This record gives sequence, structure tokens and C-alpha cells, in this order.
Amino acid sequence: MSKEIILITGGAGFIGSNLSEYFLDNGYLVRVLDNFSTGHKHNIAPFFSNPSFSLIEGDIRVLDDCRRAVEGAHYVLHQAALGSVPRSIKDPITSNDVNVSGFLNMLVAARDAGVKRFVYAASSSTYGDSETLPKVEDKIGKPLSPYAITKYVNELYADIFSKTYGLECIGLRYFNVFGRRQDPNGAYAAVIPKFVKQLMNYESPLINGSGDYSRDFTYIDNVIQMNELAIKTANTEALNTVYNTAVGDRTTLNELTGYLKDFLAQYDPKIAHVEIKHGPNRQGDIPHSLASIEKAERLLGYKPSHRIREGLQEAVKWYWENLK
Repeated sequence: MSKEIILITGGAGFIGSNLSEYFLDNGYLVRVLDNFSTGHKHNIAPFFSNPSFSLIEGDIRVLDDCRRAVEGAHYVLHQAALGSVPRSIKDPITSNDVNVSGFLNMLVAARDAGVKRFVYAASSSTYGDSETLPKVEDKIGKPLSPYAITKYVNELYADIFSKTYGLECIGLRYFNVFGRRQDPNGAYAAVIPKFVKQLMNYESPLINGSGDYSRDFTYIDNVIQMNELAIKTANTEALNTVYNTAVGDRTTLNELTGYLKDFLAQYDPKIAHVEIKHGPNRQGDIPHSLASIEKAERLLGYKPSHRIREGLQEAVKWYWENLK
């Protein structure tokens, strides 16, 4: 029996490269489609010598590239996107081209290739101005940024493709994912790797606002688990819907920086004395984010392997070993 092929779009990125590594280690043939606009070849360089790995350098905005990539694939894990709320506010046109037009190209290519299942990275930003906590999948508000609009449109398109064409789709609403290989550099770096790098350099991290805003920070291994469950589930009730991909805990930014200082100080005690600074709130940011994971637990059998502290300890160890 031949091995199953998984196409991972954006497979050279932070989440995509971790998914690539996991599924290679678990006996799948992994094919990556990436244009390296935000991903990095060094993330996937260790896989180049693996005969089960292949790379297509291409762009999801080009339908022919999408068709080449899905040919013969059994599953698609669609991670390719332009992330970042601030980036989408600065340049909404490119965010829309990649996140909406590129997503539609991938759906069309997957449909035409007869892909078994299309699993895609959705976003907690879809909850928008909804003040309900915890966030439950069927209760959303109005989007607060162009990025959030694009990710909600993805869900609408996936729903139509499942109902109209019979393409099995599962959306995973990621909540503030962090972990190994997350890029600490650049204008749109995520808060955890950015703060870790700054603290390691004795630079003061800048928190937007008072630090009371809270997030459901989600370690990469939990995200890998959710993608695997989405691929493997035989529960028909679990298909053609979306799931919060989170832990079900919330941590304030003040608590987060406290944890990071504590864990990094185990490697370098001077980091414990680095000052934390505060600035104005950031446009488009929601105050609080906390997921209900009941639906994923009930329909997919999801059980988070890492809470915030365990995940941060592993992430800090990885950054210490790889950034020093």
C-alpha cells in the first residue's frame, strides 16, 4: 500500500515546518508549497535529504502552481497566508490577494484533484468585537481588521465548497500559536519570540497598553495534534465545520512577560532584572481572547498536551539553544 501524500502550503513557515517534520516522522509523504515570502528555507533544510519530502517553489496566488502542488495529494493542510493584523491594516490589498484569492485557488485545485480532505488554518481574529468569553465557534462578532475579514471569508468559502462540491473541509481557528521555529525578527514578529529575543539581549520589551489584555497562548504541539485529528477523524459529524485550536486558558501580557523572564533567568540570571515598558494600545487588537475547546474535545477527541507554562519552558529552551 502506497504512503499517503500530504500537501502543506506555507510549509517553510513556523507552523508549516513543524507540521512537515511531524508527518515525515510519522510515515507520510510530505510535499511543501511555499514562495518564501514569510517562510524560510532553513526551516525545512533538514528535510531535503529525506526521500519522503518534496518542495514546490510556487505561489498560491497562481492557480497553476496550486494545481501542480495538489496533484496526487490525499490531504491538504493549508497554512499559507499573510498573517499579522498590523500588516493587513498597512496593506489590505496584498493580504486579500494572498488570504482570499490564494485560498480560493487552493480550494478549486483541491476540488479538481479529488483531494480527500482540506484542512485549513483559520483564525481567532474571526471573533472580532464579540465580547463573549469563552469564545464558542458559532458566536462571532464583526471583524476588527482586514486580516480578520480575510480569515472569515476563508470559512465562508470552505463551507460553500463542502456543500456545493462535496469537498471535506475542516477549519482550525488558531489562537496565538507559539513555539520552536517561530521567527523573532521583522516588523510583524509575534510577541513571544520577539520578547524572548529582546530579553536575551537585555532589551526592554514594549507591551502595547497596560498589559492587562489576555490571550489563549497555544503551544505548537497542540496545533500539530489538532491537524492530525482533523486528517484522521472518521466522525462525519466532525467534518465541514470549524474548531477552536487553543488550550482554554488565558494569560495576560504582564503574566506572559513574567513567565518569560523567569524561564530565561534560569539560563542567565541578569535577564530577571530587564525592565518591561508600556506603550499605547495597538489598532485592531481585541482586549481578551479565551477559547472554549469543548467542541474539539467532543468531536475530535482533542486533549491539549501543553498548557502555557509547559509550552513556554520548551519554547524558551529552543530559543536559548538556537539564538545564542
